[in-house]
Amino acid sequence: MPSTREHNKGLKTFPTIPAEAALSFLKDTKGALTWTARDLADALKITRREAEQALALLQAQGYVQLARGGKGEWITTPAGESVAGAKTPRFSRESVEQSLAELRSRVQQNNKNRQAPFRITDAVAFGDFLLPDRARVQSADVGIGLVRRQDSPRRDDSSNATHSASEAQAERKFLRELRAKSAHLNLRPYAGWMRSRSHRDLL
Repeated sequence: MPSTREHNKGLKTFPTIPAEAALSFLKDTKGALTWTARDLADALKITRREAEQALALLQAQGYVQLARGGKGEWITTPAGESVAGAKTPRFSRESVEQSLAELRSRVQQNNKNRQAPFRITDAVAFGDFLLPDRARVQSADVGIGLVRRQDSPRRDDSSNATHSASEAQAERKFLRELRAKSAHLNLRPYAGWMRSRSHRDLL
């Protein structure tokens, strides 16, 4: 099976859809028997034509296939689930919603704290918890955008590369602390496509 990097390189031939957005939809389909091009279009907020183009590429790479019997229904293959990072849905929707509410509170508290090293500019949650027909769901993905506070101390690295590595490490540490060891949340750096697809804004 191609690596995630190879997979993403191939998916970048989508006309307007980032590879990560397509993968986020495949992750959402874990636990669904079948799904349709309309489901893909609705989740990613794209046109039916764009959805069909995406499906053709995903099918060519072996990540989706037509369900038996036709009728325009699709299934995500084991390879598609693997590359999307899908897990067996095991959480109640209520527990994930509670964790998201607690995260929202921590985000607000952080942004009021002038001693915090970063200010949170974006907090966008998405995942199968948004789908009303799911009895059990996976952990919610949350894209977090950060900016370094002006008065926050930072290391004076002589090398830009060293500084970038140091800053990235500081951001990862901050996200781990913000997550507060919750198994219901998967925090990751924010990207614009997260707000383009179906989501919930936590700010």
